[in-house]
Amino acid sequence: MKNIVYIIIGILFGIIMYKSEAASWFRIYEMFQFGSFHMYGLMGSAVLLGILGVQVIKKNNLKPLDDSDMSLEPKDKSVTRYLVGGIIFGLGWALAGVCPGPMYVLAGAGYVSVLIVILGALLGTLIYGVLRKKLPH
Repeated sequence: MKNIVYIIIGILFGIIMYKSEAASWFRIYEMFQFGSFHMYGLMGSAVLLGILGVQVIKKNNLKPLDDSDMSLEPKDKSVTRYLVGGIIFGLGWALAGVCPGPMYVLAGAGYVSVLIVILGALLGTLIYGVLRKKLPH
């Protein structure tokens, strides 16, 4: 039953991303050209909603559907970690024209060419998993 809840939430999230044009290459390009506030407004509202959601979870000690403890521990801060990770993420976003969340939305919307991007993302994740212990964290 709980898996169905996650699937329904994922489908609703995908529909919202598609309808709000968060998965649109044009909107992303427009954002990087500072041509429109649209994507900045979407991202800003998502960040604010995320902050509020985490605070509600912490204040009310909410638990996931499987009743396990919520793990909201802060990560170690490191300039190298965020700089290198941000550059890799940004280059991937610039080359593909899409970030990880909307990749699956576009695949679900029937854009078959995004499957190449998804394959590349999965390959990159695999490579990271293999090299993880040798990378600075």
